[in-house]
Amino acid sequence: MLLYVALHVALAFTFSFGQTGTPWDSTYVAAVYEHRVILNPDPHVPVSRLEALRHMRKNLAVYEEQAALAARQGAQIVVFPEDGLHGFNFSRASISGYLETIPDPQVDTWNPCVEPERFNSTEVQQQLSCMARRHNLYVVANMPDVQPCPLKSDPTSSCPADGRWQFNTNVVFRSDGLLVARYHKQNLYFEEAFDTPPQPEIISFDTPFAGKFGLFICFDILFYEPKVTLHERGVRQMIFPTAWMNQLPLLDSVQFQRAFSLGAGVTLLAANIRNDRLIMTGSGIYTPFGATYHHAQSGDPEEGRLLVARIPVLGGAAEYGKVEETATDSGYCHHDDCPSSPLPSSTFTSTMMYDPFKFALLNGTEGNLRVCDGTFCCRLQFQRSPQTKSDELYALGAFTGKHTVNGVYAVQVCAVVRCAGSKASSCGQEVEEAETQLDFVLEGEFASKYVYPSVLGSRYILEQPQRVEKNKDGRVTLKHSNTTAGLVTACLYGRLYHLDNE
Repeated sequence: MLLYVALHVALAFTFSFGQTGTPWDSTYVAAVYEHRVILNPDPHVPVSRLEALRHMRKNLAVYEEQAALAARQGAQIVVFPEDGLHGFNFSRASISGYLETIPDPQVDTWNPCVEPERFNSTEVQQQLSCMARRHNLYVVANMPDVQPCPLKSDPTSSCPADGRWQFNTNVVFRSDGLLVARYHKQNLYFEEAFDTPPQPEIISFDTPFAGKFGLFICFDILFYEPKVTLHERGVRQMIFPTAWMNQLPLLDSVQFQRAFSLGAGVTLLAANIRNDRLIMTGSGIYTPFGATYHHAQSGDPEEGRLLVARIPVLGGAAEYGKVEETATDSGYCHHDDCPSSPLPSSTFTSTMMYDPFKFALLNGTEGNLRVCDGTFCCRLQFQRSPQTKSDELYALGAFTGKHTVNGVYAVQVCAVVRCAGSKASSCGQEVEEAETQLDFVLEGEFASKYVYPSVLGSRYILEQPQRVEKNKDGRVTLKHSNTTAGLVTACLYGRLYHLDNE
């Protein structure tokens, strides 16, 4: 059975990003579609333009059905996933039949549905434009783009030898069909067919129902550009087409989508691919106050899923890590002479997400422990729920440093994880299910204000943290109790963007 969870809950935790009073004045209806893409069975073999169009029109037909369904449910914007029209695993040469030149809407005002002959070979853009116009809603899709670039003898030039850039691209069509935004993906993930744009693009577009939306794609969510700059410019609604391969225990799709929405204080409209062979599933509509999401499980039918939700328009600026002073402390004791002060626990090293985490086991029904990786320390107070009968093994993990597998980026992470077995060496391995319910306070002192909190329950249930606090000294506290499912992971995922290029 497909897992479908809709959470529309009142704020139950301290949300310290500079918001006061009622956080919204109006609402809108958004839709995201998790698409089971119809693939080219041999993407490394070049095909003609006609063959490429024949292939993409099969996926466009599904988009048309889903846009109509979203519109009937009142959606004002629908988001489709990365690679949803063409698929993936192309070479630079074999994708050529799929490429269209997408005009820059900041330069050219163009409605492809109304002016189909203005630019050559733009059949996909025309169909997307007419889709938006026909159903009277904004359409966000992902497609491959080709742009000419000047060949230069300068060896530092980013222009490829064939004299053209090929980009992984988001396009946005207004409800009347006008092309209003084009964004080229900045952070590629093993994408042989595409180029990185010469400069990071910070792209947003205006709507009459929710103000500005910002655009980024898949792997971009782990990096500074463009998402942090969009946030710094006051953009509170983010659009996120993705083809995300899930990786527990820290980077499952819905887990990190939720974490980003909470950590940044933004709305995230996330549309993923559904492909079981590549472990792709997990989409949602997230605000800091609740979530509507879907995550398929092993054995579920491999099919698409449309999510539609009415959500608040977030107004005003929000700052990463902005302090909101509270009258009461989180309850965690921060001094060595406090009663039950955590002592350095007996630690061991185990690999999690390809990184060497320092771990300490959670022994007994309650405890107070600390584990450090160098000078970076994580603390935990926990109590197992009385109804828990399980003897599942849990550990508190800490890691600071460069992650270097499938991407290079600097992180600081505090995480409580269920271990895969009864031995310490199994801690950090992938686990989908758990029975143990924990009440806990998880805390770390981070060298960055960019920290993303998440609580993931058994079978991909997202928990709304009871309390999240960020303080001026870098201390971040995540408190949660009365979990609705067994705990798989509780995590504070810090990104040290400033160290990525060192």
